Amino acid sequence: MPSGNVNWVSKVLAVTEKDIVSEFRTRYAINAILMFALVTLTVISFAVGAFSPTKEVMAALFWIILFFAAMSGLAQVFIKEEESGTALALKLASDGTVIFFGKLLFNLALLFALTVIVVPLFIILLKTEPANWLFFLYAILLGNIGLAGATTIIAAIVSKATIKGALFTVLSFPVLMPLLIAVIEITKSAFLGGVFKDIAAPMQLLVAYDVVMIILSYLLFDFVWRQ
Repeated sequence: MPSGNVNWVSKVLAVTEKDIVSEFRTRYAINAILMFALVTLTVISFAVGAFSPTKEVMAALFWIILFFAAMSGLAQVFIKEEESGTALALKLASDGTVIFFGKLLFNLALLFALTVIVVPLFIILLKTEPANWLFFLYAILLGNIGLAGATTIIAAIVSKATIKGALFTVLSFPVLMPLLIAVIEITKSAFLGGVFKDIAAPMQLLVAYDVVMIILSYLLFDFVWRQ
């Protein structure tokens, strides 16, 4: 690999490492995400205890939990830079692409950490599990990539606003709607034990969404970040 590419990757990883170290000091984002997920899972488990929801409902509930838990913490990736006054130093130290991909990797790490905790708790508390684990893992992998790609650019936009928390969820929901429809459909097939033809269309939509969202976020990020 050319030295320029190695240097670029090392800068991206340095931004991600900085955020990870900062998060372990404050634990704001991860605490908000995990606490929201745990409370929501507990409430839902009590709510559905009196009846047996269908697999379709279970698939929707799983992604509702992940979506709102993610909304409670992913915006912090840029908000904390603005509030602590380190945004200007970061702009001077690195170009926009380095910052975008560094923050994207950090959000991905948060989402996968959230998923690792939510999945077993969801199976235990709601007494259901996928009949097709491969489809379920496809949905989680591609869903988290799309979720991180979309929320990273939205978090950069929201960090400039006065009302940050509520605005982040309001802006994210319509943008993430196609992703949520696709991952819920794939997760439903995973719970029902469907075959590949059942997920072919939502899988194509999900892959296209991930690619388009990351490319658009990459192209727009430098303009948004430096305004």
